[in-house]
Amino acid sequence: MTAAHTILLVEDDPNDILLTQRAFRKANLTNASLQVVTDGDTAVAYLSGVGEYADRDHYPLPVVVLLDLKLPRRSGHEILRWLRQQPELKRLLVVVLTSSNQRSDVDQAYDLGANSYLVKPIGLAALVQVVQALNLYWLLLNEKPEIRQL
Repeated sequence: MTAAHTILLVEDDPNDILLTQRAFRKANLTNASLQVVTDGDTAVAYLSGVGEYADRDHYPLPVVVLLDLKLPRRSGHEILRWLRQQPELKRLLVVVLTSSNQRSDVDQAYDLGANSYLVKPIGLAALVQVVQALNLYWLLLNEKPEIRQL
């Protein structure tokens, strides 16, 4: 695998963003690059390829979205609902990565088409393990669906 797979992190907490970026560096993933957006509307713009995100060389369509649920402007559930209604993007792999373990959030995420639901672990070492597992399963082992570029 020569080209890096893009992962889109949709997260509004600056501390969680830094921790996740650090976990990706510590996991030493040579096959993945991380893009970050900090609110729901920006996530939709990125995935739609509009505005500054129209440049797919700089903002490639991700193979996996890591999606927080509690976001400004548009929640993770709203992003999932929108995403699954887009004919070109509905197969995009979405892993919910959030601090909520409330049964209603979990069930709603799966009802809206999440591919996986993970509760954010505490601490860098645990997050590095999650990132390594995500890489192994979602990027290396999993057969990815075809996603048409917009």
